[in-house]
Amino acid sequence: MVNDIRNYLPTTKKEVEARGWDELDVILFTGDSYVDHPSFGIAVIGRVLESMGLKVAIIPQPNWKDDLRDFKKLGKPRLFFGISAGNMDSMVNHYTANRRLRSNDAYTAGNKSGFRPDYPSLVYTQILKKLFPDTPLIIGGVEASQRRFTHYDYWKDQLRPPVLIESQADMLVYGMGEKPITEVVKLMLKGVPFPKINTIPQTAIVCAAESEIPVNKKWETKTLNSHQQCLDDKRAFAHNFKIIETESNRMKADRLIQPVGDQFLVVNPLYPTIKTEELDAIHDLPYTRMPHPKYAKRGPIPAYEMIKFSVNIHRGCFGGCSFCTISAHQGKFVSSRSEDSVLKEVKKLAELPDFKGNLSDLGGPSANMYQMKGRDISICMKCKRPSCIFPSVCFNLGTSHAQLNKLYKKVNALPEVKKVFIGSGIRYDLLLKKSNKKGGDDLDEYIKNLSQNHVSGRLKVAPEHTEEKVLKTMRKPSFELYHEFKKKFFRYSKEAGLNQQLIPYFISSHPRCEEEDMAELAVKTKSAGLKLEQVQDFTPTPMTLATVMYYTGIDPYKLEDVYTAKTEKQKRAQHMFFFWYKSEYRDKIVQKLKQLKRNDLIPNLLKRT
Repeated sequence: MVNDIRNYLPTTKKEVEARGWDELDVILFTGDSYVDHPSFGIAVIGRVLESMGLKVAIIPQPNWKDDLRDFKKLGKPRLFFGISAGNMDSMVNHYTANRRLRSNDAYTAGNKSGFRPDYPSLVYTQILKKLFPDTPLIIGGVEASQRRFTHYDYWKDQLRPPVLIESQADMLVYGMGEKPITEVVKLMLKGVPFPKINTIPQTAIVCAAESEIPVNKKWETKTLNSHQQCLDDKRAFAHNFKIIETESNRMKADRLIQPVGDQFLVVNPLYPTIKTEELDAIHDLPYTRMPHPKYAKRGPIPAYEMIKFSVNIHRGCFGGCSFCTISAHQGKFVSSRSEDSVLKEVKKLAELPDFKGNLSDLGGPSANMYQMKGRDISICMKCKRPSCIFPSVCFNLGTSHAQLNKLYKKVNALPEVKKVFIGSGIRYDLLLKKSNKKGGDDLDEYIKNLSQNHVSGRLKVAPEHTEEKVLKTMRKPSFELYHEFKKKFFRYSKEAGLNQQLIPYFISSHPRCEEEDMAELAVKTKSAGLKLEQVQDFTPTPMTLATVMYYTGIDPYKLEDVYTAKTEKQKRAQHMFFFWYKSEYRDKIVQKLKQLKRNDLIPNLLKRT
């Protein structure tokens, strides 16, 4: 039975004893409920370690407020403790863009809040360090990864030191952690003392100022402005970001060092992009693809329900959007699974008890980047661009959608499958000859195939804004391309006799966006026949270009001033333009347009139709 407790990594002492184990090698802590699925980072790391022959346990959502029994119950592991805050930054999980506390948690059984602290990476680490001071402790996951350098914390409205130093953990693994954690374990099993494990790619360590920085002759080293310099001068912080983003997007990056007080943060460069066979092997590990049975009576886990019948076919994103953390965590270069691996996983999903034949998604960070990479890798090796498609699609990027069309057809042909829907966002700038000049006939073939066979009635896309100056700051393409894609989407839908919707996403209060830009957005989206639903205020998250601009008021690349709405009043004044069609906003919008001396927009925006 797939839901047999023995098919999961143990979470309690009773489950450990049932396996006949008297000692664990690794104990992992997570701020999420435990879902044994390859979309949940802690499950992946647990299964990778298990595949190395280790005895691994996972303690999900430990109680940090009582006598700390959850932190003590499995004792001390032979190798190390591992900590992840969960699949998202805890502060994004806990708070809205207006810093209001959320009443739910999509990564918790029953969608209930209160089962994790703010900053689990800090809280869990500090507890374990007091209880087991001599046991190595490694932090990782999105929260730790995005906070690995001096970073701006929107919720505290302050610069904070690197999380490795603030938490006092022994090592940080950043990005997708399978390769670095595997190498760390190999060295520990060979008897290498943990403090000597200091030159593993994609890890960060801390050195005392008086000690020597570990040597790796293969790496060049860059020194960033110190934490104190960043506190004293916003330009120093902005300058750091430019270096960090550049190195994060290079195939052969340099090691980065940042002085913090009387210590040095040492961040080793990334591993090369994971190969197809390696990614296949990770997805082929024995996941049950279900939540742990302990949650059976506590209600569903919304984040799992959303992806339970979906399949990730690639990781990484070369979009480089200024507000997005995906490339900073998963990497700019895309790694794709093989067709066989994808088909194998679909067949496993079909064995789940409530599978009805429909896949909700066959995608990744973006739906249509499968198998895409540089035609000439030697050119990619020299490249420092944060995006392969902005300000234009790179001449060297292979953008054929032929393999993706083929994969869709192969999955749809499986007898277990009735329908394959695409739930991931579409990058339409990759699909249009106007922006992708080297694209072939397979681009239109993809739009036709997608429109006629893989949409559940509504397809989501993310133009994010309509105004050029804002879009350029976002690193997003012209709004004209949305209209171009829209025409093709509706034409192919109509040919198949389908009445479908295109659902665009938009953001207000992004750096360089002013109230007049939102007024123009409202007029242009209204004229396009849109009454917007999928809208949000910009939320600054660590390690994005937009967040650096929000905090510093400076574009790190151009070193020019950038306006950003910051107060709740300023944000509301922008957000209301999304809802021009609601009567409660009409008078406010008229008043604001008059204040902006844009009376010319009033008739177009507010005339009754």
